[in-house]
Amino acid sequence: MTNLYITWDVDPEIFNLFGISIRYYSLLFVGGLILAGWILKRMLPGTQLTTAELERFSIFAIAGVFVGARLGHCLFYEPAYYLCHPWEMILPIARDNYGTYHFIGYQGLASHGGVIGMIVALLLYARTARQDFLYTLDLVAVVAPLAGCFIRLGNLMNSEIIGYPANVPWAFVFVREDMLPRHPAQLYEAAIYLVIFLFNLFFLYRRNTNMTGTGFFTGWTLLLVFTARFFIEFVKERQVAFEDQMLIDIGQWLSLPFIILGIGLIIHSVRKKTMP
Repeated sequence: MTNLYITWDVDPEIFNLFGISIRYYSLLFVGGLILAGWILKRMLPGTQLTTAELERFSIFAIAGVFVGARLGHCLFYEPAYYLCHPWEMILPIARDNYGTYHFIGYQGLASHGGVIGMIVALLLYARTARQDFLYTLDLVAVVAPLAGCFIRLGNLMNSEIIGYPANVPWAFVFVREDMLPRHPAQLYEAAIYLVIFLFNLFFLYRRNTNMTGTGFFTGWTLLLVFTARFFIEFVKERQVAFEDQMLIDIGQWLSLPFIILGIGLIIHSVRKKTMP
């Protein structure tokens, strides 16, 4: 079998504007959220929400994803550093060895933190707007994996979250990391998140719209996304050094509660729907 390794040496920066780096990751991150929101807007005629309500809770959700993802990275993966440099946790800056701060953007976002942040933000929205929390969360859950797909494509453009060395014919050689052929773990995740999104939208949602508000779609999304994440972690390089001493890494440990919550929500939704 011929190895058709892909040499990957993409510059993460598209251009630099007055010292501010415009990167593929940022555009894909924002673009994924916008596209997911656009699809959600197309779903509105079959829901109890208005366009104005969608716009309001979208602001809450996007803010929650970003804040949660940033705090998640800082506290889950590098707590010792960021607790000593709290300003770098909330501002896009870093201090060099000479004590000078530089704008570097938000380098470090954790998907588990993003999900937690989004859930908390939607809970706050539901309370302030007097909306059904699970109803809103179920709708967002249908399209959320699409945003996750775009974010992983952004990781690919950054040559980060790479896989272990591999001899598979589709391996990528991440030149900015080393010259070893590796599993393109970012593409594995992006592809499966896209499949989950299509499954959600064209199979689960179309056949079970009456389950909206029971936690059904949220449960299935959490179960599928984080089960996939758990197993893909086995082909990923560890993100931080202390994970080398662990049987399963931080990403896998953090996935387990979401898997359990997903199963619980599915059971809850079925019981709620069958209750007289």
